[in-house]
Amino acid sequence: MIVFKSWDELENAIKNCTRCDLHRFRKNAVPGEGDKGSHVIFIGEAPGSTEDEAGRPFVGAAGKLLTMTMEKLGISRDKVYITNVVKCRPPGNREPREDEISLCSIYLENQLKFLNPKIIVTLGNIA
Repeated sequence: MIVFKSWDELENAIKNCTRCDLHRFRKNAVPGEGDKGSHVIFIGEAPGSTEDEAGRPFVGAAGKLLTMTMEKLGISRDKVYITNVVKCRPPGNREPREDEISLCSIYLENQLKFLNPKIIVTLGNIA
């Protein structure tokens, strides 16, 4: 496994990644966002078109639903970390392929290493 020394190094690697073909279709890689000191992480499967435009996770329709649900549960979005299994939008919003997941896994593994979460919430089919 590739080990990154800092969040900045990790996020820079994600933003400049060309490990799989998904980088050819993206506008922005979506590293993740939130409280990097949190012990709670939400993991989706992949960015959608709105996330690709913004470079931020869960800001489209699914993100609005997630934020609303979290608020109803008394969870503040800025107190958790939110990311995806793959960091680039698959064309046509298809599910990420096994090879894409495998090549992108170094990023999620490092995010989990840095966060050391106590609670992992998976969202979507492949997370």
